[in-house]
Amino acid sequence: MTASGWLQLGVFVAFLIAITKPLGVYLHRVLDPACAGKGPVLARLLGPAERLIYRILRVDPKKEHNWKEYCVAMLIFSVVTAVATYGIMRLQDRLPLNPQHMAATTEHLAFNTAVSFTTNTNWQSYGGESTMSYFTQMVGLASHNFMSAAVGIAIAAALIRGISRNSSPTVGNFWVDLIRLHLYVLLPICVIFAVALMSQGMVQNFHSYTSATVLDQSGATATQPAQQTIAQGPVASQVAIKMLGTNGGGFFNANAAHPFENPTPLSNFLQILSIFAIPSALTYYLGRMVKNQGHGWTVWSVMFAMFIAGALVCWYAESAGNPRLHDVGVAATGNMEGKETRFGISQSALFATITTDASCGAVNSMHDSFTPLGGLVPLFNIQTGEVIFGGVGAGMYGMLVFVVIAIFIAGLMVGRTPEYLGKKIQAYDVKAATLTILAPGLAILAFTAWAAVSDWGQAGTNNAGPHGFSEILYAFTSGAGNNGSAFAGLTTNTLPYNTTLGFDMGIGRFFMIVPIMALAGHLAKKKIAPHSVGSFPVAGPTFGFVLLGTVILVGALTFVPALGLGPILEHFAMHGSHGLY
Repeated sequence: MTASGWLQLGVFVAFLIAITKPLGVYLHRVLDPACAGKGPVLARLLGPAERLIYRILRVDPKKEHNWKEYCVAMLIFSVVTAVATYGIMRLQDRLPLNPQHMAATTEHLAFNTAVSFTTNTNWQSYGGESTMSYFTQMVGLASHNFMSAAVGIAIAAALIRGISRNSSPTVGNFWVDLIRLHLYVLLPICVIFAVALMSQGMVQNFHSYTSATVLDQSGATATQPAQQTIAQGPVASQVAIKMLGTNGGGFFNANAAHPFENPTPLSNFLQILSIFAIPSALTYYLGRMVKNQGHGWTVWSVMFAMFIAGALVCWYAESAGNPRLHDVGVAATGNMEGKETRFGISQSALFATITTDASCGAVNSMHDSFTPLGGLVPLFNIQTGEVIFGGVGAGMYGMLVFVVIAIFIAGLMVGRTPEYLGKKIQAYDVKAATLTILAPGLAILAFTAWAAVSDWGQAGTNNAGPHGFSEILYAFTSGAGNNGSAFAGLTTNTLPYNTTLGFDMGIGRFFMIVPIMALAGHLAKKKIAPHSVGSFPVAGPTFGFVLLGTVILVGALTFVPALGLGPILEHFAMHGSHGLY
């Protein structure tokens, strides 16, 4: 754990804190301009385009939805865009921008990928540069990165409106939120971000792949010199939104470990900062909306504390390395297996922690090569519900579910009716919150158990024993957590894995959103009671500790038995009996 690593961590934290408030204020103006008194700065330039889109789609921006209407609109939009993406992949051999003449994908891969990008998971059972055409990468996948990110932020905004409003039957207009988030947040930031990435050497073109004659001609023949195919394409535009929108779907199979997708330390820093940017800012937006900035900062502090703890554990475990190498006389400074020497251990561990704290899934190192405890951290991060900042919107609405549970538990402990910001927490609210926690956990454990005892599940593993089980557990955890990263030793481009992971991702996304929208609608209808001495404080260290304990005890500990069979057992085997490792 070097001084340069500590410096890089400190710089990241400083920049994250610096952008949280201004971006949170901007989100407030975009999502609730009436509350702020004025709209976003770009409204003068893009306002006519916004109004034109409303007219084309026949959307009345002044008419708001109740929670059911909002939810149905979201589901219809998601299904339609998923079907469109499926069609593009099945027909990509007949569509333009396919200079490498990529074939159409199989039915099960198209299904898996369409669900994956619709749910903001971006799980990839394929190598991007060898499977998808430029048209599919841009129109089918990159555009979905924008749409799924906007949906997540919109759901979080609807829930926060439900908390902040007084006796309101509505929670906003889904179409208005979707359009404004694209026009004023995601598109303009990504244009600037993509240009910045191109300045670092990230490629952005529509050229055919380049064939280069390599220096090592040991594999050449008398008539054919040894060649290497250099893949390229519209990379920067996709990377910008894959990071800002916490999507994670890489243009290349190696993702952010590929030099064209992450060429410099600065591009690496900008990418990890962009992953946390919107999720962090949404905590400030929460404080503004509920008129309690202390509450927003307390939620931020809980997220930050869990992030720092995970980053330090992962960094320490990877720095300590594998004792088995020392046993055979191999001197090693940490575990560099599966890591880019450009980034080293500290930046690899930081990237792995950030990408799994958020539902991003981009990687600049291979998690399958981490030490058992190092690999446990990203797995545990996802299993908390990815509320450690989390995905854009998804982390916020996931954490607010834990807020409701924490207040309910605290109310039971002190013998008072649970109350959140002047609103009574009733059985309906607790049931809705409980469903959002149970659904992903049930999907993860059920699908993992099925795969672990099935021939099709075991056939995909690259390792036997606890690490092979960890590969399966990580895959279904990543799917239901809408993360998309993997223990890449698992081969999943098969009919059983693509199908089960597709359903796993759908459950993790929509079986959470529907009860969350029901919770938003129920809270919006309630009257806000004046603050009194009996009101439960939702700002400060006491509430922070209660919320932190709730996330760990209620959320993450569900998976302790499964973790015991995987990375924990592997850790003890690595340090103990040689026969188990």
